[in-house]
Amino acid sequence: MIRRLSTFIAAALATTVAVPSAGAYGDDNGRSQPTLLGRAVLPVETYAPGPPSGTLLPPGTVNGITFPLRSQPVEGFSAIVAGRHPGEYLAMPDNGFGAKANSKDFLIRAYYIQPDFKTAKDGSGEVDVDLAEFIQFRDPDRLIGFTIVNEGTTDRPLTGGDIDPESLQSGADGDLWVGDEFGPWLLHFDATGKLLDPPFAAPGGLQSPNNPHLRGAAATQPNSRGFEAMAISPDGRYLYPALEGATVAELGTTRRYVFEFSVREEAFTGRVWLYRTEQPGYFVSDLAALDRHHLAVVERDGGLGLNALFRKVYVVNLADIDAGGSLVKTEAVDLAAVPDPDLVSLPPVHSGDVGLGNPYRVTCESIEAIHQIAGNQLLLGCDNNFPNAGRNPGRADDSEFIVVKVPGLRGE
Repeated sequence: MIRRLSTFIAAALATTVAVPSAGAYGDDNGRSQPTLLGRAVLPVETYAPGPPSGTLLPPGTVNGITFPLRSQPVEGFSAIVAGRHPGEYLAMPDNGFGAKANSKDFLIRAYYIQPDFKTAKDGSGEVDVDLAEFIQFRDPDRLIGFTIVNEGTTDRPLTGGDIDPESLQSGADGDLWVGDEFGPWLLHFDATGKLLDPPFAAPGGLQSPNNPHLRGAAATQPNSRGFEAMAISPDGRYLYPALEGATVAELGTTRRYVFEFSVREEAFTGRVWLYRTEQPGYFVSDLAALDRHHLAVVERDGGLGLNALFRKVYVVNLADIDAGGSLVKTEAVDLAAVPDPDLVSLPPVHSGDVGLGNPYRVTCESIEAIHQIAGNQLLLGCDNNFPNAGRNPGRADDSEFIVVKVPGLRGE
């Protein structure tokens, strides 16, 4: 299986010509720098209607959160896309509590949020969540192809024991595409969260240890290193899912892969790009398409709090390949040191919060949601890995959203 994967990737890399060459991104020539424009915080103790959750975790209190929980926590956002109207966004949590076995009571959803960003001029810094109308992902037509936690129910809502959704994009018809790590798969849902197709398996025989079809075979992908990141082309024709980490065969290397999937054909095209992280232990945590050629890439380390030292946004041009066959990276913003000249990150929400002020630091372990909201503005969100503590030692992280202005952030 690993041999087949290597053959697939080698052939694809040899033939990929992707798109016509485009100009380098940006034209500010160093005359300005990225700036924190806004910040909004959703309290970690935000709960939505639903059954108790966290019942499979050891009972007790972790960083101020007591398990089991009375309902469904609104937490762990791994992806953000545009919402139903300007200023609103659809934010998707991942599988819940970090593992397949302990997340069987966590319902897979996406929530409409409306941040009132605190800026230099105004804004409360709060986030409103629509708890009356949210998307519940489900498989009533039994398309998923394996036994799920809620197998015997009519609506068959999906849980963190079934899938691990990490990336999300909205199609031209309002349908939703989800990148998953348990397969890894691409999952296609309608606008209400109903599964429309069987899972689209990753190309080249990629399989996670959590894949229910593994049947004793060796996994080609380490646990939790599937489709963490995914962009969609501006015309909605192509998805670009990317592996978070290296394959089993390439552990200890900086090689990561970005694939192309045709929405119209509902199939992987065979095109694949090689992306290299700065260190073998770094992750590709999300992508956003800036235009037909350019992607913004979030690359991060595994640090937490003041130990979160590396998390950067790069821009790559799908037609710009270096001599080694890798995408050429241009740094757009260092999320470990975002200039905050207007001090919009202050005052702290909680006494003892770290990493605020000028420069502002993203302190959550998993900064893994990016969305372009204007030509030179990026919205970024933290997966707080509920109930991890990064911003404040001993206090579970809130869900944090920031807007960063990046001068020259555009393609052609």
